[in-house]
Amino acid sequence: MKQIIQSYKNGKISLAEAPAPGVKAGGLLIRVAASLISPGTEKYMIEMGRKSLLGKARARPDLVRQAWAKAMKEGFVSVFQEALNRLDEPIPLGYSAAGVVLEAGEGVRGFKPGDRVAAAGAGWASHAEVIWVPENLCVPIPDGVDFEAAAFCMLGAIALHGVRLAGLTLGESAVVIGLGLLGLLSVQLLAAQGCRVAGVDLDAGKCRLAGELGADLTLTPGRDHVEEAVANFTRGLGADAVLICAASPGPEPVRLAEAVARERARLVLVGMAELSLTRKTFWEKELLFTVSKAAGPGSLAPLYEARGFDYPAAHVRWTERRNLEAVLDLTAKGSLNVKSLITHRFPIDDALQAYELILKNREPYIGVVLTYPEPATGGPSLPARRVPVQPAAAAPARVASRLTVGLIGGGMFTKNVLMPALKTVPGVSLAAVATTTGVTAHHLAKKYGFAAATTDYRDILEDPAIGSVLITTRHNSHARLVCEALAAGKHVFVEKPLCLTLAELEEIEAACDGARLLMVGFNRRFAPLAVRLKEALARRTAPLVMTYRVNAGFIPPEHWIHDPEVGGGRLLGEVCHFVDFLHFLTDSRAAGVTVAAMGGETGKYRADDNLCLTLTFQDGSLGQILYTAAGPKAFSRERVEVFGEETAGVIEDFRVAQITQGGRSRKWKLWSMDMGYRAEMQAFLDTPLDRAGELFESFAASMRATLAAAASLARQHD
Repeated sequence: MKQIIQSYKNGKISLAEAPAPGVKAGGLLIRVAASLISPGTEKYMIEMGRKSLLGKARARPDLVRQAWAKAMKEGFVSVFQEALNRLDEPIPLGYSAAGVVLEAGEGVRGFKPGDRVAAAGAGWASHAEVIWVPENLCVPIPDGVDFEAAAFCMLGAIALHGVRLAGLTLGESAVVIGLGLLGLLSVQLLAAQGCRVAGVDLDAGKCRLAGELGADLTLTPGRDHVEEAVANFTRGLGADAVLICAASPGPEPVRLAEAVARERARLVLVGMAELSLTRKTFWEKELLFTVSKAAGPGSLAPLYEARGFDYPAAHVRWTERRNLEAVLDLTAKGSLNVKSLITHRFPIDDALQAYELILKNREPYIGVVLTYPEPATGGPSLPARRVPVQPAAAAPARVASRLTVGLIGGGMFTKNVLMPALKTVPGVSLAAVATTTGVTAHHLAKKYGFAAATTDYRDILEDPAIGSVLITTRHNSHARLVCEALAAGKHVFVEKPLCLTLAELEEIEAACDGARLLMVGFNRRFAPLAVRLKEALARRTAPLVMTYRVNAGFIPPEHWIHDPEVGGGRLLGEVCHFVDFLHFLTDSRAAGVTVAAMGGETGKYRADDNLCLTLTFQDGSLGQILYTAAGPKAFSRERVEVFGEETAGVIEDFRVAQITQGGRSRKWKLWSMDMGYRAEMQAFLDTPLDRAGELFESFAASMRATLAAAASLARQHD
């Protein structure tokens, strides 16, 4: 299918041939009929992308500081490469569309195939022939509203939320600064609410249109005395509220808003103007200033948008979805005239011309709509979910090769860490990559050389040429995908954790018969400094005493890793790494596990943010893991200390190590942090199959000990 994407690395826009998404639980698969370009937001994103590296750094000094701190610990080369990979991330453009439901996912109520719907949301309601959108961001299109009008739903909801924040009542006066798309929508909504409206814009043509759409007064700075005209318009009081809908790099719109507002007026920033407030004016007038966030409560909230949790209307009357519904109701009623805002229409095949129009300002524009062809009679209703990306081999292989790899999952870790490591393995052949979004799959395939991109992971499991599968999806899908891949006869590498429950572990153990290799992404055991330490301990005959301190850093509570159903929490999702490392050093199994969490007033921290685990091993070794989210980022992240039989070893951030043995100390310092990812990938594709059972038993023991720790912690907090 065709989809518009932008490279943040250089700002380039392209019309990609990406795999179509599949239906998922909690959302709708939609064939798009029309989508609306948001000229302010999308132009800003493209211009930001076209800045040089120095220009991007100047625009985001906060990210530069983070990268510098990280480079000091991990090394400049690796951090610089990671930054380039992040910049190379493709961005699907668009967030307001309308079309027809192809399929409703599990759990969706109130929609069925064939329904006309409007859809919203960045990353979901994109400029693409087919989209998958969560249920809370979809609303039915009323009779009498066509697809082009319905495609204004998100922009209309953004304007409506700004109007609601202004808190105006019947008969009050409002000034709208900036009469672009958001400004003209705001003018109509204010007029429909019974307000007296003045519009301000540098473009006289937009002022005329605003007058036709309900503005009682329109003003052009430089030609009109705006402050005096607003004072006369409001009978000397000043505006009860000012909506700043302009897109301006300077402070002029905010300064004007301060000047025309009455005492104790409400100023609402809906557009993208510089936040430079004059304290003296705000103090004298006791002005209230609000920055409007998207389309209302629920916007950009993962639980609301992605997970489908609604807010009760009795407590939150106007959520994002209910604002979308209100916009379409007003459109059907005729109170909101969006068709008059359409200045240009482009078929999706000519979408690049639409962006050229916006970026070069060749002619005046307001609403720019993209249209999409209907499926050919008798043709497939859904575009292909698998597309070739690289030239095909002369003849497809009939027998699976272990070096022929398929990838399932495409998050930041996969892109920045795992794939660069996999590419270093000699002889590896990349057959196909599967992700839930076609843009990501297509980008990974182009960047790393996969032959095909797909949004259906079963394509990889059913491909007879693929011998090995890498699974790097979110944690809750690991166990299921591992079992399916083993059943399909594939060698499997799965990122940690192996599973989230004991039942899942037992199911995997039953499926793992040793005929295929199953490796878990416990990469630290493959790090070169870890191997040196293990070699120094090879001849020991007595138990070890070990400590592993982890300065893990704080992760916001809304992050998916904290979701018990998706990420499983930090103990299962990350501490498993360090439990496995102690298993690796001892070559033994945990005999007992105890865990204690930080007590008292923990504030922003969750129960598994700050932990102390103590493990006893069958060979008598003793290990302790101190895991904290309360430390500073500038401090080292990980430190391992091991003692046994007159031997002491220390590893700091897998960059520096010291081993003291027999009265002699040796030190190593690497140019950059090496946490074993390359060696791990090499081992996955090289390890003899007669070691498969032994290796899996080691991984399973680590996971079993981690699950025991998680169960103990859960009991303590019941």
